[in-house]
Amino acid sequence: MGDANTRTLDGLPTTPPPKGERADHPVAEKRMARLRAPRTPRLWFEILLIAVSYWTYSMIRNAVPEQKAEALRNADWIWQAEHSLGIAVEHTVNHAVDSVTWLIVTMNYYYATLHFIVTIGVLVWLYRWHPGRYAAARLALFATTGVALLGYYFFPLAPPRLMTGGGFVDTLIDHGTWGSMASGNLASMSNQYAAMPSMHIGWSLWCGITIALLAKPLWARALGLLYPATTLLVIVSTANHFWLDALGGVACLSVGFALASLWYGSLPHRLAKVAVA
Repeated sequence: MGDANTRTLDGLPTTPPPKGERADHPVAEKRMARLRAPRTPRLWFEILLIAVSYWTYSMIRNAVPEQKAEALRNADWIWQAEHSLGIAVEHTVNHAVDSVTWLIVTMNYYYATLHFIVTIGVLVWLYRWHPGRYAAARLALFATTGVALLGYYFFPLAPPRLMTGGGFVDTLIDHGTWGSMASGNLASMSNQYAAMPSMHIGWSLWCGITIALLAKPLWARALGLLYPATTLLVIVSTANHFWLDALGGVACLSVGFALASLWYGSLPHRLAKVAVA
């Protein structure tokens, strides 16, 4: 039998820590391991977390000073950069799609609604059918959104529809579409110069990748990949974003997945489908 001081809480013998070192390192490591281990999500906690997180995101995003002059200068810079790269076709796309009323109205409602509906739907699907992967995927989404706030603060950007002399059509106003925080009466409730990066792309690509990697039916995977591609066409057609805003969204998502992988030790789709209790 050994001395009580040389035994762990489980009763197994161990050696005392060297002089000057703490004896609670294993306890701290186990506690950290438990925090990082995928676990079955709790519905009430997830609803509260998502609600509080989105409210916080909206408050911070809208609290960023609307630096109109700088945002317009940055828009001119982006527009010139795209001309240099030979990809400045947003104006052509905007006017071409706007000439087809039923198509642009459909895109307007797509822009105003699916951004939230599809993202929430994928979260619910993960919660129900992939609980072991849910927390990691949710962390990737939240981290993506958090990184975007840095872009809104340090690089205010006017969307094409608000450019001075840009000649773009604000399709949401032109066709009287309801529901968008970017135009109409709701515009005063949202920061109009937070266009870089595009979270329509960040969120839709998160949804698309998640569905493509985890869904079983081929048609579902195809729809998953089609969703961010369609969203890209919509944000350009409605003059809410430049192509380069979409690249900003992709960059934010890359950081989000990287942080989730570092915390959980793997990308979400590689974790076990069912978490430990």
